[in-house]
Amino acid sequence: MPSSQTRDLAGAPGDFRSDPTDKGRAIGLALFPTALGVCGLAWQGEAIVATCLSESTPSATEARLQTRTGGSAGEPPSFARRAIEAITSLLEGAKTDLSFVLCDYGPGTQLTSDVYTVARTVRAGETISYGELASRLGDTRLARGVGAALGRNPLPIVVPCHRIIGANGRLTGFSAPGGIETKRRLLEIEGAGLAQPSTLFGALPVAAEPRRAPRH
Repeated sequence: MPSSQTRDLAGAPGDFRSDPTDKGRAIGLALFPTALGVCGLAWQGEAIVATCLSESTPSATEARLQTRTGGSAGEPPSFARRAIEAITSLLEGAKTDLSFVLCDYGPGTQLTSDVYTVARTVRAGETISYGELASRLGDTRLARGVGAALGRNPLPIVVPCHRIIGANGRLTGFSAPGGIETKRRLLEIEGAGLAQPSTLFGALPVAAEPRRAPRH
């Protein structure tokens, strides 16, 4: 678990690769069909380095993943196939646990790495707020840093940033294709209870028509 000591929002720079020897290896990527469309996944060495939710077309999904990773299409090795099967199962509504997936977050800060590690402990069907995640890191003042780290998440679904929501159940920023609506759909698939958004006047009583004085 991350250290509970207070850290600043920037954190200490570092390279949080699962295996430093992977750094020079070629990056492979593969597309796969899911209930949300054609998604993508990239790997390097023995770790998953990126995932991508469905874009408007499969070629757009592949292009986005290539731009992010510099990888090229290839036959996924067994560990990547297991990750693909688990992601596909989750997006079909199963409570699939993706904690077995070995991730490589790449260059970043200690805070970023800690945010992703704690976010991965939030199970399908559950949600927590940015403030709660910051609290689990040991300092509620890190909430903004939590949001910034999740906004750069290279591994959506595997690092389930969609399960981190705003105060009072509000759905806030989601950088994956589709934005907030994709976040809502993911949470609905996982069976997370979402508060119904209230309208500006929905909770107010309808004004009664003024009563007229009787005529004599």
